[in-house]
Amino acid sequence: MGSRLREKTALVTGGTGRIGRAVAAALAAEGARVVVSGRDRARGEAVAAAIRDAGGSADFVAADLDGRADASRALAREATRVLGGRVDILVNNAGVFPGPSTPETDEATFDAVYGVNVKAPFFLTAALAPAMAEAGGGAIVNIGSWVVRLGLPAGVAYAASKGALETLTRSWAAEFGPRGVRVNTVSPGVIREQDGAADGSGVLMNGTPAGRSGAPDAIAHAVVYLASEEAVFVHGAILDVDGGRVSAAVIAA
Repeated sequence: MGSRLREKTALVTGGTGRIGRAVAAALAAEGARVVVSGRDRARGEAVAAAIRDAGGSADFVAADLDGRADASRALAREATRVLGGRVDILVNNAGVFPGPSTPETDEATFDAVYGVNVKAPFFLTAALAPAMAEAGGGAIVNIGSWVVRLGLPAGVAYAASKGALETLTRSWAAEFGPRGVRVNTVSPGVIREQDGAADGSGVLMNGTPAGRSGAPDAIAHAVVYLASEEAVFVHGAILDVDGGRVSAAVIAA
């Protein structure tokens, strides 16, 4: 167990997915008391139990972050209560990824994507950031995506929603940074399951410096860095953790 986040509290949304599980475990391993949030109670309780078994501190709080302001506010209240009155670190990780093309995306799908990926973190941040500032500061880490800067012919509503989240990162950094709350984004590349089982995603990393998909732990380590005092001078940054997917191409001779 580390101590980089000792005596800190953290809320991780989407904590039952592969990235969310890794992030929650990494925060707890550095000493943070963590609330894991998600829709599936059985999976969420299992994640929290695994963290406790490893020597960390974690609880599960069920929440369906569909974009309703009341749902985000309710999670903020309950997480604050469970964590003893304050949330020092917020990781906006919950997201949905339907993959239709533009003509195939109906209004209900579009609204659902923006509800989960943009509105939910917007109202959760609105509920928690002022309290962080009043308590002396905090850190908010949004989870973006590599598809924001490399156009693909599918998942276009998803890409647009993650672009909106990047813009919110910069706006929130300007809004809350002067009050002691740092806001940044980790932008994952192609991420496989933690056990490294082949899932076909590696082909998307052909021609990149890494040449392979990444593990959830890579994202978790970046989140820990941005949540810690080591990143005290980092505001409004987009940290690409993508094996070079959007920044470099390896050209074979």
